[in-house]
Amino acid sequence: MRYLPLTAQDRRDMLQKIGAASVDDLFKDVPAAAKLKGPIAGLPNHASEMEVERQLSKLANQNIFAGSVPFFCGAGAYRHHVPASVDQLLLRGEFLTSYTPYQPEVSQGTLQYLFEFQTQVSMLTGMPVANASMYDGSTGTVEAVMMANRVTKRDQAILSGGLHPHYRDVVKTHADLSGFKVECLPPTVKQAEDLASNITAQTSCVVVQTPDVWGRVHDVTALADACHKNGALLIVVVTEVVSLGLLPSPGSMGADIVVCEGQSIGNGLNFGGPYVGLFATKEEYIRQMPGRLCGQTVDAEGQRGFVLTLSTREQHIRREKATSNICTNSGLCALAFTMHLTLLGEEGLKKLSRLNHAMAVQTADRLAKINGVKVLNDNFFNEFSVELPKPAAEIVERLATQKILAGVPASRLDNAPELKNILLVAATETTTPEHIEAFAVALEKECN
Repeated sequence: MRYLPLTAQDRRDMLQKIGAASVDDLFKDVPAAAKLKGPIAGLPNHASEMEVERQLSKLANQNIFAGSVPFFCGAGAYRHHVPASVDQLLLRGEFLTSYTPYQPEVSQGTLQYLFEFQTQVSMLTGMPVANASMYDGSTGTVEAVMMANRVTKRDQAILSGGLHPHYRDVVKTHADLSGFKVECLPPTVKQAEDLASNITAQTSCVVVQTPDVWGRVHDVTALADACHKNGALLIVVVTEVVSLGLLPSPGSMGADIVVCEGQSIGNGLNFGGPYVGLFATKEEYIRQMPGRLCGQTVDAEGQRGFVLTLSTREQHIRREKATSNICTNSGLCALAFTMHLTLLGEEGLKKLSRLNHAMAVQTADRLAKINGVKVLNDNFFNEFSVELPKPAAEIVERLATQKILAGVPASRLDNAPELKNILLVAATETTTPEHIEAFAVALEKECN
């Protein structure tokens, strides 16, 4: 039996109450191209629970798990080793069942680990203030742009061609619905870009990623100066947070807002989520920062305590006063981040970062020896771009049948014609010399 909780009259009453003429009115912002024209072909209308489980299990068995084969995928989500102690500690009831501190005075444990998390993010990014996390890197980037619009009282953002295309698209979606302007520069996989020359008196911010989506590392000091001379803010995006253990911090290069995807530390790939967004800024912009800020204080007896110092989201204050309507922080993922980084310590993170870079260099050197394969980066952290003699997507598919996950075709991120033969290759501490050799041997056969 189908479960239909609402009658036709129920639907009519609800639509009348909200002033919508039809159900279609509720989805008018969804582009026509994204709407189904009818039932999905080949999908049965209904099936028993056991039949559904059987079919889904069959589909799941087609997956190739990252840890079971040579794995070189990155493009914003990276496979790192997460100590077993992290997952074990997360299973403790105090952590697993606690949610957001709606009553901060009785949530001292939650506030304390969020305070420690903020401290770690501040140190990594080189910024004086960090919040208690965002959903992920992409939505954090949108929040940074909207924050820059509020600070500068301007409404035009410039997005680097090296910004992850998924992040770019999320910003564009919000811009279309929120009414601010976005200038997106073309992909920069083979050439440098002059972001500074695009800054105008209407520019609220410039968004640049380092290492960028093509793997190149950037010194954004000069760009920060150009932004500040024109009254704009510089937003630096980092999708591979492990890189901050080796590279100069964005804050040291003059960034005004820093957004990171924190998945690499403490959080597995998890089939695409949940992840955790890191967000940090300068102290003078703290009132415009989205999300929450946990602080440290002392109680009436002089005992150390923690408080919710700032909470500018719509659930805590009047909606029109809110800086953000993101309604939660990724608390458990943030805790996993804090646990892992605490176990590593400063020296451990540096060692991990150096190992990532070393494995990527070893991979790039080996692939560069293959006839027809060209490594495009002259600098990188743990990810780089290669140009293949054939479409990258086709080669990746063929290598997958050989149980080698060769990387991410750039064409999966952006359909620009010049990206058809570009492959993004990532190597981390989980990569072994045997993996690299197996990848290189298989790739050589496909390219020649």
